[in-house]
Amino acid sequence: MVIVTCLGNSQKIAKGIARRLKAKYMKTLVSTFPDGDRYMKFSKKVKGQKIIIVQSFQPNPQQSLLNVVFAATGAKQQGARSVVVCVPYLAYMRQDKAFNPGEVISSRVMAKLLNNSVDRLVTIDPHLHRYRSMKEIFKIKAANLCANSLIGAYVKKHVKNAVVIGPDWESYQWAEEVASIAGVECTVFEKTRYSSKKVSEKMLKQVDMKGKNVVIVDDIISTGHTIAEASKKAKSLGAKSVMAIGVHGLFVLDAIKLMKKAGVSKVVSTNTISHKTNGIDVTGMLSDWLRKN
Repeated sequence: MVIVTCLGNSQKIAKGIARRLKAKYMKTLVSTFPDGDRYMKFSKKVKGQKIIIVQSFQPNPQQSLLNVVFAATGAKQQGARSVVVCVPYLAYMRQDKAFNPGEVISSRVMAKLLNNSVDRLVTIDPHLHRYRSMKEIFKIKAANLCANSLIGAYVKKHVKNAVVIGPDWESYQWAEEVASIAGVECTVFEKTRYSSKKVSEKMLKQVDMKGKNVVIVDDIISTGHTIAEASKKAKSLGAKSVMAIGVHGLFVLDAIKLMKKAGVSKVVSTNTISHKTNGIDVTGMLSDWLRKN
């Protein structure tokens, strides 16, 4: 038997996966003792069962990671047959090297904790920049799914006369495939970063944007500064409108306000992180993988 649970985040996705897999959904109580120690209790017997823990690592990445480790280890202590963790957004992947002396490579710490507690992992578009694959840090089977097909279908259905932009070379891999699926032109901007909040953009591949509805695609939208600068550039080149689509919408500080001020008329994200901008559902994609694994 398969039992699906969540630990505070991603409840909607977890219940959707349970329905699609015809599995039982189990509530898990996550609390603390008066002294702050973590307390956790499963509402169903897990002995002999395959347990799927669905938990995005946003919000509260530290708490989310530790909750998964506690739940997975606890399930195995109680005799669970296997534990699969489904992490729509996998935090800690951006610290993939020591950029300065003495820095801890948090992606490797996170991976070690999960390697020691779960049997398999699935996530969507993790930040693989300096790592060539998940195998470099995960010993368990770790699958990374891509939301490009969902985003491409969204653009094709909802945006007429579109041009897709990757705001930097790192995002161009997403933008190019999204544009191909949507059947529209694509270009990339070269980003020059002066600080965490100050960047400039220059178009490398020439595409006519005059009168077009521009769609800026990125894997992670955090502070929104990269999107904002790309929007300003697109507007200066005659874009009729600008939309931003992010796989993972972190939206820290005043990201939405900043992007709107820069001319972004609509912001859309997938539901890997719960937010009011969610317009693209990843439940089906995750369910398909979990059904086969």
